[in-house]
Amino acid sequence: MIDTVKTENEKNQGDKVNLLGLSPQKLIEFFDSIGEKKFRATQVLKWIHQKGADNFEDMTDVSKALRTKLTQICEIRAPEVVSQNISSDGTRKWVIRTDGNNNDCVETVLIPDGDRATLCVSSQVGCTLDCSFCSTGKQGFNRNLTPAEIIGQVWLAIKSFGPFDPNGPRRVTNVVMMGMGEPLMNFEPVVDAMTLMMDDNAYGMSKRRVTLSTSGVVPKIYELATRTDVSLAISLHAPDNALRDVLVPINKKYPIAELLDACQHYLSSLPDKRHITIEYTLIAGVNDSEDQARDLVTLLSDLECKVNLIPFNPFPNSGYDKPSNNQVRRFQKVLADKGYTVTVRTTRGDDIDAACGQLVGDFHDRTRRSQKYIDVKTL
Repeated sequence: MIDTVKTENEKNQGDKVNLLGLSPQKLIEFFDSIGEKKFRATQVLKWIHQKGADNFEDMTDVSKALRTKLTQICEIRAPEVVSQNISSDGTRKWVIRTDGNNNDCVETVLIPDGDRATLCVSSQVGCTLDCSFCSTGKQGFNRNLTPAEIIGQVWLAIKSFGPFDPNGPRRVTNVVMMGMGEPLMNFEPVVDAMTLMMDDNAYGMSKRRVTLSTSGVVPKIYELATRTDVSLAISLHAPDNALRDVLVPINKKYPIAELLDACQHYLSSLPDKRHITIEYTLIAGVNDSEDQARDLVTLLSDLECKVNLIPFNPFPNSGYDKPSNNQVRRFQKVLADKGYTVTVRTTRGDDIDAACGQLVGDFHDRTRRSQKYIDVKTL
C-alpha cells in the first residue's frame, strides 16, 4: 500500500516513502495505510512544513513507537542545493540537484521587495515548450519534477534563512509557478505542491499569493478550475495569432480566442471576484509598438485582467533586444489611458542570470532541442 503514494522517481531512490511531497489528503491516506490515525498526518505535516523538520526524532509530540516506524519506512528528503548566489539587489538564486539519474539541476529564485518576498518555483527539468524569447526553452526538456522536488524549493528557500520560526515574519510571502517549465504540463505534482502551499497546517499562503503562470495549455486550465482557486497568469506576449505562433508556438494548437475563453471560464469558477494577470514580454521591434499596444487593448477588452509588462532580458544568441525605457513607457501609456492596471516588472537579479526568461538548468536534454538550437546558430 505504501507504493501507492510514491512516484517513479521516488521509488528509484529506494524503498522509503518521501513524505515531503505528499499533499495533506495523501498524507492522511498514507497514515491510514500503515494503521495510524489521521491526526498523526496533521502532526507530521506541521513538523515538516511549519517547523522545517527533516528528522522524525525531532517530532517530540509524536509517540516514540511511531517515530521509530516512520524512520524505518519513510524519509523527509528535499532536493540538494548545489549553489546559492545573491545578486547586488538582494535577489537569491539556488541551483538545485533533482532526484533523477542524470544529476540534473534546476533553478529557483527569491525576489525580496520590502515586506514582500516572491519565490519563483520551477516545475520541470527544462521545459516541454519552446518559446522563442526564453532561455529555458532553448535548453530542451528532460522530465517533470515530483511534488517533493517542487515543494522542496519552498522548504529550502525558507530554511536558507536559518531555523524555521512560525511566529516570525514570513520569509516567503508569495509563490509564482514561473520558473523552469510549463506547470500545466506537470499537472498533478504542481496541484499537490500548490495545495501544500495554501494548507493552514503547512505554509498557509493565501490563494491570492500563489500564482500559476501558463503559456496556454487550454484543456488544463479548464481542469485546473475543478481542482484549485489559485491566481492565474497568462504568458501572452503578442496581440495576434500570427506573432504569437512565432513567440509562443503552443498557440498553433490553442489559439488566442480559445485561451481567452478558458480564462473567462476560470474566472467564473472562482468563489470571489478576481482578475487574470496578462504577462507580456516587450521585445524591441517585435511586439512593442504603440499600434500593437492598441491591438492588445482591443483583444483584452472583455477580460477582467491586469497587464504585467516585462522588458526582455537578453541571453546569448537569442536574436532579440531589450526595448528602450521610453518605448516601454509609451506602450504602458496606451494601456493605462484605456483604464488598464499596468505594471512594468523591474529587472531583478540579472547580474546572476536570475531575471525572467534567463533561468537555465544543467541537465540531459532528451529532446535534443538544445543541440538543434546550437546547430542553427553555428550555420
